[in-house]
Amino acid sequence: MLNTVGVGLWTRDELDRPWVGALAVGAIVLWSLAVTAAYADAARRTPPMLAADLAVALGALLATPLVKADGFDATLAGYWVMSPMFAWAARWGWRGGLAAGLSVGAADLLIRDELTQVTYGNVFLLAIGGPVVGYLVESLQRSAVQRDRAEREAAAAAERARLARAVHDGVLQVLALVQRRGGEAGATDPRLAELGRLAGEQEEALRALIRAQDRVVPPVAVAAGGAAVASVADLAAALATLESPRVVVSLPGGSVLLPEAQVLEVRAAVAACLDNVERHAGPDARAWVLLESLPGAVTVSVRDDGPGIPDGRLARATAEGRLGVTGSIEGRLRDLGGRADLATGSWGTEWTLTLPVSPATSPGGAPTS
Repeated sequence: MLNTVGVGLWTRDELDRPWVGALAVGAIVLWSLAVTAAYADAARRTPPMLAADLAVALGALLATPLVKADGFDATLAGYWVMSPMFAWAARWGWRGGLAAGLSVGAADLLIRDELTQVTYGNVFLLAIGGPVVGYLVESLQRSAVQRDRAEREAAAAAERARLARAVHDGVLQVLALVQRRGGEAGATDPRLAELGRLAGEQEEALRALIRAQDRVVPPVAVAAGGAAVASVADLAAALATLESPRVVVSLPGGSVLLPEAQVLEVRAAVAACLDNVERHAGPDARAWVLLESLPGAVTVSVRDDGPGIPDGRLARATAEGRLGVTGSIEGRLRDLGGRADLATGSWGTEWTLTLPVSPATSPGGAPTS
């Protein structure tokens, strides 16, 4: 604004209608002050306000032929027309900067009698300046999200470490002692042996829970260009919570980030598989869960060492209205665009859940392992 006022005073002798030019520059000053105050409040950075800002800039450009003689060099508004372009870039990213830059550049060309190299250079800078600033804004927004997420994870990790130390120094040692003393006294009292066995199972389950908590990644909503996308969560951390004395969960070394809704559905499908093991494979059956992150897909294998599923059992269950397999497992994966494959025999049962993923699934790109 100050540059526009200074250039206007410097070149006032070039104006055919000085009073019209003075009114136009005065309007630019008043609008600059008003829109700066408006933009200070995020609630007022609305599309109508941004559209009005751009409209004022276009009006200042189109008013140039009214106050300057034919063949003028500089426009009435000068570099001030970049202000709404930068505002659009800050609000809508590189797309907003490009749209505003092209609009201002087109208006600048419209009022010219001829296209000179200087005019072309100005329009070219407008066309690339808006997208560049918009891209930088998007990068800053992503960096802010990642920074906040890292701070939350660091605080959560510190708290988990503190709780793990407290549990290890107290509860786990007591359970280990009960297991050992129960085993020693089991020869004379079977009830003490059972108590020791149960304490050992609870110790193992509690250790598995502590390991699972170390993998927790808080769901985050990633903003890009001012538009929020779906929250993401770590599928590996979600599956880790299913580990128990009879369930072994094998996970990749890193996080497997997916939309939070997909993580909840896949975990529910795996839980349904494990529930079937608990119900139908016998009290001594064990299960193994394996998560793999592959290019373009995520697979979860759920295998048990039970007797397998007899031929026709699933068809009869569906006919009887029991939809545990068709609904809780196959239906969930089908709704997500994936599939659930079943293999069974005397060696046991294995479900393979496959979910396709795209490179844009998470803020960091494709899921990592």
